[in-house]
Order: sequence, then C-alpha cells, then structure tokens
Amino acid sequence: MNAAHASAVEDSPTTHRTVPVRDSLGCSLSALGCHQELIGSGFAIYRKSHAGDGIHRVETPASDRGLLVGVALTRGHRRRIFDGNRSVTHDFEEDSCYVRSFSDGYRADVETGFDFFLLEIRRSALQRTFAETGLSCAEGLTTTPGARDPVLAHLARALLPALANAKGSSPLFLDQMASAIQTHLATRLHGGVPKAGRARGLSGAQVARAKEMLAAGLAGQVLIGDIASACEVSRGHFIRGFKEATGATPYQWLLMQRIEQARDLLVNSRLPLADVAVVCGFSDQSHMTRTFTRLTGAAPGAWRRRR
Repeated sequence: MNAAHASAVEDSPTTHRTVPVRDSLGCSLSALGCHQELIGSGFAIYRKSHAGDGIHRVETPASDRGLLVGVALTRGHRRRIFDGNRSVTHDFEEDSCYVRSFSDGYRADVETGFDFFLLEIRRSALQRTFAETGLSCAEGLTTTPGARDPVLAHLARALLPALANAKGSSPLFLDQMASAIQTHLATRLHGGVPKAGRARGLSGAQVARAKEMLAAGLAGQVLIGDIASACEVSRGHFIRGFKEATGATPYQWLLMQRIEQARDLLVNSRLPLADVAVVCGFSDQSHMTRTFTRLTGAAPGAWRRRR
C-alpha cells in the first residue's frame, strides 16, 4: 500500500502538469498585467503588458486570420523569435513596431517586461483595403521587428483611451482609426500607391448624405464603411474627402454635433446633466464632461450657469 502511494506521488508531476492558459495571440494569461481588448468590424485592438522579467513563450499556429500589428509603448523590450531551428533576438525601443502575418506560425521567447498596443486585422478587411488602394496583393506585408514608424505609433496611441474605457468607446471612432491604420500599412509598408485617376474630394450631395447618416446616429453606431458605401467611394477616399469638405474627420464632426445639441439642451431645458449626456449620444455624464470641457473650455454645469 505504501509502495502504491509512493508511485502515485512520483507520477503526479507528469500526470498533472499545468498547461498555461493562453489568449488568442498566444500569450500566457497569468503573465499579463494588463489585458484590454475591443472587437470591431473586421479588426480587434488590444493592449497587453507584463511588468516582470523572465522567459515567457508566445506561440500561435499558422492560420488565415490576417495580420497582427504591434507597437511598443515603452522601451527596453527584448524577444527571441524562432524560425525553424534558427532564432534572432530583437530589441524594441518606444514606438518600435512590427507587422506579422498569421499565415506563418509564430514562436518567440519574451525575455523582458513589455507594454504593447496590438491591432489584429482580419484577412477579409485587409483584402478590402488593398482593393480600395489598388494594390494587387496583401501578402508579404511585414516589417522587421523593432522598426520605428512614428505615424503608426501616433495612430496606436490615439486608440489607448478607447481601450481603457471600452464601455464608452465609439464604434465610429474605432472604425475610422482602424481604416487609417490599414490604409497606412497598405500604402507605405507595402510600397503601394493609391489608385491613379481617382477623383479627389466629395460632391456636395455626398457630403450632405454623410452628414445625414452621422447626425442620425449621434451615439456613433454608424460605421465608416456604411457611409462610404452610401457615397459610393472607398473608406479612405471618404475620410479624406470629408475632411477636405468640412475641416474635420467624421468622428470629429460627430463630436461637434453632440456638443451643439448639448449646448441647446443646457440652455433650453432643465434636463439633468446625466440625461443631457444620454440624449446627445455620450456614454455617460463623465464622457460628456470631458469632451465638452476639451472643446469649449468649460464644464457643462459651469457653462449652463453662465447662461
């Protein structure tokens, strides 16, 4: 009986080995200090961080998921990336980036702490972007890990507040920013040039249609692709043309409409601030207060009292 008991104890480390629970990007969840994510139409954005040192394996099998874009938010990260029997160590400075395809299996040993913004672009969304920009193929769109791209880093950092406040994030804003990143990748990193001969700008009718659709969805539920389709142009063409016509991106224009409606309600109604926020499409009163203060220089309550 004692022998049987001893045998069971000796076998237990092998029989009951703990397998790390990993996220969709191959990271061990127990190693992550920050794990934020937002799922959009054809894309997903993440912020993932780990504060300690020590070797952590990141591994994903080959698949047709599309591309993964990473931006280092801090300096000092090091990882060893394997390719068959070979491996290369890469160091990341702040705003260093990488782009890799899920079509290739990935295996890396993370040797230091990290803080990364990540954008996963679905294959279908990527193919649509390449078709819109006139490029023939979406394959091979990768970079050497650790390369700096200030434009990509700026776009990534603009999305961090949305990740930190997922409940209050605007689908329109996320869609607009994801479209901008995809267009940047397609035209710059792939060395592509947008379609030649395409008309620039939007007609008056197209601008009016876009404003109508945006105003009908003050909560920001309408997507860039929906408006671009209604205007019969690509997403990138629509964003550029709308800004040329109005001086603002679609999301900026939407925010200004919310503020105008809030001003009207603050002056002409006795609605509590929380109700004004809901009517105007803000996620909550604090969201309205932050936006109103940033765009007008005064908090909604103070602005109302002065009227």
